Amino acid sequence: MRNATIIAWVILFACAVTTGPVAADQQVLHQEQSLYHTILVVAEPTRLCLKFSVRESIRNQSCVDPHDPKRMVFGYTRMMMAALLVVPEPRTVLVAGLGGGTLPTALAALLPDVRIDVVEIDPAVVKVARTYFDFQENERVRVHIRDARVFVKRALQRGRQYDLVILDAYSGDYIPEHLMTAEFLDETRQLLAPGGAVAANTFATSQLYDHESETYRLVFGEFFNLRVSTSNNRVIFATNGPLPSKATLRANSRAWRQALGPYDVPITSYPRRMSTKVDWDPTTRPLTDQYSPANLLKGSR
Repeated sequence: MRNATIIAWVILFACAVTTGPVAADQQVLHQEQSLYHTILVVAEPTRLCLKFSVRESIRNQSCVDPHDPKRMVFGYTRMMMAALLVVPEPRTVLVAGLGGGTLPTALAALLPDVRIDVVEIDPAVVKVARTYFDFQENERVRVHIRDARVFVKRALQRGRQYDLVILDAYSGDYIPEHLMTAEFLDETRQLLAPGGAVAANTFATSQLYDHESETYRLVFGEFFNLRVSTSNNRVIFATNGPLPSKATLRANSRAWRQALGPYDVPITSYPRRMSTKVDWDPTTRPLTDQYSPANLLKGSR
């Protein structure tokens, strides 16, 4: 299927006509106005990218190298795979936010016994992931068209549990406000099976950095913060119990190094970068359903 996708991408690139606010060396293969944003699929010289356009801003949500489809193009997706250092063999995974399907596709390939629920609010994104990014559902990977907050509430009511919850939902500008609050994170924590973990993708520089950090500390206590100099993102790893030791992280990184090689994930470099240092103002007010100031997003990131 991956080879078929590459061939289709080459054909589409040859036939596409440039439209919209993209560079001269890029071709728009698909443009659609969904209920939530304008969705673009753009062929670049070496990448195929899913982009969301919100107001005057166009941001990459997912990209793939058609000539090396397994390789993770973005630093943050590689960083998210450090979740396997905290929970090395998850059997049940919840992914909030589909994009092009990079993370669930990789986890399904790496973990033959895993069951993955993907929650995506926008059906247009699911359609694009299937059509252009070779995202495939099967008996182990299921997509739910729903708001992640609603899905989590209903999953709790049904007594579901997950070994790993991946929070990677973006609206185009930032994480939806209702998926950042202490109430939502507490509901997510309750979904975790014993020894489970949450991996949350967010920004390394933002006027919400202190607020987000203090919110995670309020709900989970101590957590790992993963930052690398080459990425504007950071990934938070929080658990419903004690954090694994650095020795455990290093041992898990060695166990996963070979399997993650084709994905270009420098997994053995992450343990030393996973810090519990409080690098934010701990007197900052946590985000709640009653206090989630969207105006702070207007600052630099």
